[in-house]
Amino acid sequence: MPTVDSELTESSFQYPERIGPYKIVRVLGEGGMGTVYEAAETGPVRRNVALKVVRAGFGSREIRARFEAERQALALMDHAGIAKVLQAGETAEGDPFFAMELVKGLPLTEYCDTRRLSTEERLRLFICVCQAVQHAHQKGVIHRDLKPTNVLVAEQDGKPLPKVIDFGIAKALGMRLTENTLVTQAGYPIGTLAYMSPEQAESSGIDVDTRTDIYSLGVILYLLLVGSLPAEPTGQAMQAFIFRLASGDTNAPRPSARYTAVRERQKAIADARRTNPEHLRRDLKGDLDWIVMKALEPDRSRRYETATGFAADIERFLAHKPVVARPPTSAYRLGKFVRRHRAGVAATSVAVLALVLSAVFAATGLIRATRAERHAAEEAAAATQVSDFMINLFRVSEPGEALGNSITARELLDRGAKSSLVDLAQQPRLQGRMMHTIGTAYASLGLYDAARAQLETALETRKRALGAEDPAVAETQLALGDALVGHGDLALAESHYQPALAILERFPGAADSATAVVVRSIAALRWKQGRNSEAESMYKRAISLDERRPGGGESRALAKSLAGLGVVYWAQQRNQEAVPLMRRSISIQERRLGPGHPELASVMNNLGAIYWSEGRYAAALPLYERTRGIFERTLDPTHPNMAAILNNLAETYWKLGRYKEAEPLFRRALAIKETRLTRGNPSIAVTLNGLAGMLRDAGRPAESEAVYQRALDIRLRALGPLDPNVAETVKDYAQLLKNTGRTGEADALVARHTPKR
Repeated sequence: MPTVDSELTESSFQYPERIGPYKIVRVLGEGGMGTVYEAAETGPVRRNVALKVVRAGFGSREIRARFEAERQALALMDHAGIAKVLQAGETAEGDPFFAMELVKGLPLTEYCDTRRLSTEERLRLFICVCQAVQHAHQKGVIHRDLKPTNVLVAEQDGKPLPKVIDFGIAKALGMRLTENTLVTQAGYPIGTLAYMSPEQAESSGIDVDTRTDIYSLGVILYLLLVGSLPAEPTGQAMQAFIFRLASGDTNAPRPSARYTAVRERQKAIADARRTNPEHLRRDLKGDLDWIVMKALEPDRSRRYETATGFAADIERFLAHKPVVARPPTSAYRLGKFVRRHRAGVAATSVAVLALVLSAVFAATGLIRATRAERHAAEEAAAATQVSDFMINLFRVSEPGEALGNSITARELLDRGAKSSLVDLAQQPRLQGRMMHTIGTAYASLGLYDAARAQLETALETRKRALGAEDPAVAETQLALGDALVGHGDLALAESHYQPALAILERFPGAADSATAVVVRSIAALRWKQGRNSEAESMYKRAISLDERRPGGGESRALAKSLAGLGVVYWAQQRNQEAVPLMRRSISIQERRLGPGHPELASVMNNLGAIYWSEGRYAAALPLYERTRGIFERTLDPTHPNMAAILNNLAETYWKLGRYKEAEPLFRRALAIKETRLTRGNPSIAVTLNGLAGMLRDAGRPAESEAVYQRALDIRLRALGPLDPNVAETVKDYAQLLKNTGRTGEADALVARHTPKR
């Protein structure tokens, strides 16, 4: 059976094996006008490319015109931040295609969030995007569909490199890119609503210049800074949104105001930017508000004239210089001067400060002033310790620091774990938080042994510093339980989940979101233990908690709970109830997270498992392939989740009779599990059972029998003789024995492992 995950879109499209000199590897994406494949070039130059082809059945004159425009627009570009065109041609059916540089990266916002980039790091990455867009403008091309999924971020020499893709609706400036005219259908402007400029939203969309891309860049920057769009097209009719946008009635709040309004998400948004809510609010308020709102001006004459001008104002902000977007008042300029010249201003102010302090001492008393001074010194020392800790953690450029290699995430975490014990010894609250964060990072990489050790230390540190009943202690109990479940230590995980839930339940109404997370984790544990009725009850409780929170009907938390309940229904063979839940979960996550997020991948994996269990292998295959593509971009190659999807793909290829493709996937999945999981983990037996079945059907009985014996031994030890997974292996092994004429042995095997009534 396929591997499913309780926290883990259907397509029946069959792609061709070859197009021109390219062998198709997999589907990367499907848009309104075409399909994008990953393809291997088989000519003298061997490389993988992104191959874009007009979708079959969409060969209209308009679509072909857009496609031809994209092909020629990209050919004009020569910039590191824009994907290169390598070749153009037509399929055997006459559909146009072009091969372009394959960018193995994440959408801009997803990259920033998964890497937890700070506000400054996001701004510097965004400047690179502006420079790429400026290059396109200098070549006379407007993109007209800039959005995070059209800016992919890959890493080169350990540094992020954004690349702008998909000039499918670009407009030529001063020249014609194609003999066919690009027009919109009546009343339907070209572009993506959430990122579209007011002038682009007009029904004709003809009167558009480079400043329409400035507006789209402003929307992207808004999303990068606060995690929300300035205007959401959902919740209203499309035509109503377009009408409001075209009339300039955007009513977009300043980024700082939007952040202040999303109270329930403030901490999560700040955590994703490696800061706290108060610091993020302070960073947004002021210059960044002015910069973003200038880019989002409905009147384009008041926007930045160029992408370079937009980037330059961000650089001025980072250098603590006055920005063009803000009115140049004297007080504002003075504040910027002081920020840039702290040391000089401080030295000049010593005498004045002494006089002021003497007045304060006389007025309020020496004792109060001394107390305040001590408190300020303690706060400054704490801030300095945090700063020094992070600087030392990331300092790898000095000779000998990195031993000539790029530092890996594991090395960085190991360094942080060691440093936190020493450098933060005098700050137990901060030390506990750092240890917790490092421990959860270990777990996210599938390094469960390291995660457990770090989180156990964090738990003891937090108990000593905060008391055993503090919500922060519950947070670490939960993380430790999750890490233990990932490692296969289910019974031990329970001993951490229950205390976490007990702590949070002492804060009625104040911690619904945190309580829902713990309840969902317990539900997943119950499912893994085969206690499906309890799992169902816990998931329904989590859903109730999720839905009663503000905005809970579209939250990531609700999507996880729905997917988990779907898995439980599937385990109970209630597929008709399971599929709608998973589809709803996918729909929410695609809207909230985009098409390439790991959480979305896990739900698609589970939906594929349902199709597999129904014998709909062709329907399961594209879901599994899409999941593998996301995991390959976001996970370490030996992550346990990587093993799960490889196992599922292998089982699907096996059932389709494609044994040569199935076997290496089974063996790679097995190698990962044996390296990363506990010895005898029942998940290992899942892969062994599938591999044995494939070897049996491929006519290799001797190899199959040895693998079945090992799978049966693991399942008996880990699950007990009454578990249905044991019965599955017994049944499959007996079939092998019958196939080889050993019917008596098969009957004896079944009798030996059939529970006596």
